[in-house]
Amino acid sequence: MDLLVSSDGTARFGKTQCRCALGHGGVSDAKREGDGATPIGTWPLRRLLYRPDRLAAPPTGLPTTPIGPADGWCDAPGDKNYNLPVILPYPASAEALWREDAVYDLIVPLGYNDGPILSGRGSAIFLHLARDGYVPTEGCVALALPDLLAYLALASPLSRVIVTR
Repeated sequence: MDLLVSSDGTARFGKTQCRCALGHGGVSDAKREGDGATPIGTWPLRRLLYRPDRLAAPPTGLPTTPIGPADGWCDAPGDKNYNLPVILPYPASAEALWREDAVYDLIVPLGYNDGPILSGRGSAIFLHLARDGYVPTEGCVALALPDLLAYLALASPLSRVIVTR
């Protein structure tokens, strides 16, 4: 089941339509590291990562892996592990996946800039939980918990997030 995402902050899957948060830089077909934009395009769902101390693995057709306090994601364009998961502390810049807020309690890494990885084209583009009020993201797509759970229940390794203007 694909998740269709429009630049107006609307997401659709099946017969469901819901709000979503997008990057504070809008949507872009020329995504660059640090621009805050959500990349336009069709992105496969790689797997579901979840925080096991806060919730159980939800039903989904995606491969599922728990995260821990040392899990991170490299966002340093010049690093050999750019746009890949890393163990923290990490010598280059890396985002912590284990956060105080709930935003990364459920994370679906999207298949953006990962085949091949191009330095500076953007990293850590995820489908994750939205903040209260749908505060813009750093370039990800974010849904409210009930909407993300409903989508994950229908998702499979063939599912995609499709971002349009």
